[in-house]
Amino acid sequence: MIKLIVVGQLKESYLKDAVEEYKKRIKKYTNLEIIELKDEGLVEEAKAIRLESEKITKYISSKDYLITLEIEGKQYTSVEFATKIDKILIENSNITLVIGGSYGLSSEIKQKANLHLSFSKMTFPHQLFRILLLEQIYRAYKINNNESYHK
Repeated sequence: MIKLIVVGQLKESYLKDAVEEYKKRIKKYTNLEIIELKDEGLVEEAKAIRLESEKITKYISSKDYLITLEIEGKQYTSVEFATKIDKILIENSNITLVIGGSYGLSSEIKQKANLHLSFSKMTFPHQLFRILLLEQIYRAYKINNNESYHK
């Protein structure tokens, strides 16, 4: 099972449609759960991170293989990411990925992570990044099942 914990909500219908499309595609391979948490907005940074961290923690199980999405994380090619997912699933049936809010993730959440993952040193809008992550998860399953997928 793949679980995404994301801070921030999708507002635009075209983004929601893209998420639904990838959920439908991924369902062929595994169960997918997306937990959307309210962004604390433009309050003081430390307060926002603390409040969001409390919400995120409620959805993390000690049995989960926890992957945090961070600019400072390790970068993989799509094939390397697919191989990593495949290896994780041998020992862990639950993978939880966390996308933080505007100010990022708390050090407590980062310390719990089994893997710190980065797609780029660039900053992406959280709403768009969710779709990029879902696409890479879908691509990983296609690669791991030796199915063709566009490059």
